[in-house]
Amino acid sequence: MQTKPMQVLIAYHSDYGNTERMAKAIAAGIRATNPDVSIQLQKADETSPDDLVAADTILFGTPVHMGSMAWQMKKLIDDCAKLWMENALEGKVGGAFATGGGFGSAGGGVELTLASLHSNFLEHGMVVVGFPKTALGYADGGLQWGPYARTGNHEGMPAGITDAQLAAARSYGAHVIEVAERLSAD
Repeated sequence: MQTKPMQVLIAYHSDYGNTERMAKAIAAGIRATNPDVSIQLQKADETSPDDLVAADTILFGTPVHMGSMAWQMKKLIDDCAKLWMENALEGKVGGAFATGGGFGSAGGGVELTLASLHSNFLEHGMVVVGFPKTALGYADGGLQWGPYARTGNHEGMPAGITDAQLAAARSYGAHVIEVAERLSAD
């Protein structure tokens, strides 16, 4: 019996290309774990509510902007308010990831950003997947909320994303799809 492959949507916004690189790494982790999964990787401002409805698993990625998500991601979330009224995303699997600079080593509000993405998924009745501290790469690019890549130097200037942070993103992608598959098997 042939079943429809799991549909994964990875919607993101990227200012300097770092969040996009992280999204691609997450997709690579998913593909390495299950090559039969169908992955739709696209920018937030090119994503519609119908894309979310069609997906079984949804991941959102954003750079941190002054302690919050990019407006393009927030607009997508606001455009999907109708889906909340219809319970259209209930039971789907969700995950979040972020990049950001900020001064010093504080991360510029990444935990607030990831928590707000989780909150949105929970409002929709979705099952949210965090990033366990035992996962490969957690120490280099992880928070319990999901993978995070600090991409700015200590002066707040762009410094790029490291291979270790991309490895953490791949690990998260593998983890999310494993959880989604376990839930869909029940």
